[in-house]
Amino acid sequence: MASTKAKGVCRNSFAPDIQPDVNFSASGGRGSGTLGCATVAPPLVSGWLPSECDSFRALYIHVPFCKRRCLYCDFATEAVDPLSPAIGRYVEDMVLSIRRASREGLLGHVETVYLGGGTPTFVGQKALAEILYTLSLSLFLTDQVECTIEANPDSLTLPLVRDLWALGANRISVGVQSFDDAELALLGRVHDADAACRAVELAHDRFSNVSVDLMCGIPGQTLATFERSLRTAIDLGVSHVSVYPLTIEEGTPFDRMVDAGELSDVDADFQADCMELASEVLSDAGMERYEVASYAKPGFACRHNKAYWTGVSYLGLGPSAVSMAQSAHERVRVQDGEVVERLDAAQMLAEDLMLGMRMTCGIGPDLLESARIVFPEFEAAVQVLVDKALARWEGVRFVSTKQGWLCGNELYGTLLDLAP
Repeated sequence: MASTKAKGVCRNSFAPDIQPDVNFSASGGRGSGTLGCATVAPPLVSGWLPSECDSFRALYIHVPFCKRRCLYCDFATEAVDPLSPAIGRYVEDMVLSIRRASREGLLGHVETVYLGGGTPTFVGQKALAEILYTLSLSLFLTDQVECTIEANPDSLTLPLVRDLWALGANRISVGVQSFDDAELALLGRVHDADAACRAVELAHDRFSNVSVDLMCGIPGQTLATFERSLRTAIDLGVSHVSVYPLTIEEGTPFDRMVDAGELSDVDADFQADCMELASEVLSDAGMERYEVASYAKPGFACRHNKAYWTGVSYLGLGPSAVSMAQSAHERVRVQDGEVVERLDAAQMLAEDLMLGMRMTCGIGPDLLESARIVFPEFEAAVQVLVDKALARWEGVRFVSTKQGWLCGNELYGTLLDLAP
């Protein structure tokens, strides 16, 4: 019998605050899984930057190592020994790439920095200190620059927290996924719930801006266990929560387990119920939903996350990291030194409309006016979305409904299809 696994359910609707791939799927360096060797492709600027392009205002650094690959993971990362020489080679290459980017004038307007993975904290204090120190010399890591470090509970220590803070990081995102031991074990995570709680507490020793990732739709999860994870995050005093559904990615152990009948496939209806529950619980706790999958206390929305959804040019360094540069006439995405996408002005506009609908604030009047001028069928498309209850008018802004976010493929596809 042919497999009917729901691969990528809600992929375009919900995503954590990490770097998107060229299809805006929720990827922070997604690739072929294991890397074989981790090298940093230096930014090949002269060959692909559009003329008269915008300055890069966001910087993503991909750290492609972890202690153990989780069973659902298809990111470009590999599990290595913490003393592996591959880590040292990676750090050396990354330092050279940062310095080269600085010499080429690419970092002068950077407002947000995000170290993701993989597990950045797994590579240890010395390696992270070297990267952050190089960043501090290459751009001004002041309080005005949001600098996020992704961390896993098993590799976050108090000395590391204090070093990261001293070197200019001002935000930590802890990859918790769940505060339920059975769910963590099924996912193949290397930490338990107690370790996750301790990690958040350690982060608060220096950081006021602490985020956690939570996953829903885990086989065996119930609304009750998911709600307990949400309330645990609230009780720990985090300032930001990203909630996203489990997806079964091709080639992962979970994919093979579903094929073999050893694991239940994802239940899109249950995931939708979880997302609705997250909205209720986190909103009642004083967090604002500023993006389809992201909640924050006032003043703590992730600026790097928002950069991706508001058409800000970003530079990606590290294996499989994506860079996006743009001018008024074209938008170019590059991965590992190769151009993987090139959009003309009309396609850029359609993409900006789609991205805007990920945000709670939706699409503003300036972008709407541009769409009316460029796309003759825009008003008809808007009416279709309104009639299907996927979007609505909120004053002069056009915003997604909750149903629109749950049916993101249709909502976003309607807007992207406006451009040829």
